[in-house]
Amino acid sequence: MKSEFTLKLSAVGGALRRRIGQGNRALVLAAALGAVSVVSVPAVQAQTQATKIGFVSTERILRDSKPAKAAQAKIESEFKRRDDELQSMANNLRNQAQKFDKDAPVLSESERIKRQRQLADLDSDLQRKRREFQEDFNRRRNEEFSAIVEKADAAIKKIAEQQGYDLIIQDAVTVSPRVDITDQVMQALGG
Repeated sequence: MKSEFTLKLSAVGGALRRRIGQGNRALVLAAALGAVSVVSVPAVQAQTQATKIGFVSTERILRDSKPAKAAQAKIESEFKRRDDELQSMANNLRNQAQKFDKDAPVLSESERIKRQRQLADLDSDLQRKRREFQEDFNRRRNEEFSAIVEKADAAIKKIAEQQGYDLIIQDAVTVSPRVDITDQVMQALGG
């Protein structure tokens, strides 16, 4: 079964043969073979070039790189005071609840209801402050880490251009260590 290209080439060759005649048949054959080799060589070269693939673990960069560790330490120091206040409030609530449990049998009904409301108010205030703390902490962490991700993306692009990568993947089920360039990216980020 002949390919479409071969059929067209043989049709062109037949027409040329009739026009040129017997004397120049060798010249036509050489020209046709030259045309086939020019068309087929780039296709063969394209097939022999392998696609260069790399992998980067974003999770590892955000956990182990120097900028990530510095950002984490900075965030923790910013939120330390509020965290300590929340711990103090939780300890105070726990102490008051224990005192209430101990005093409850001897308290009057109105005093017991009053202290239960105080404990419920303290608990809801603590829960609200914990939610606010967590939201603020997550927002701040996302701000810091998005800057790290932007720097990492720039480093990845630079490495890809310098080393001729065709594709760099950031999430994968399984990865061979020979395609993992996470260490190079971390080094480009300063550790």
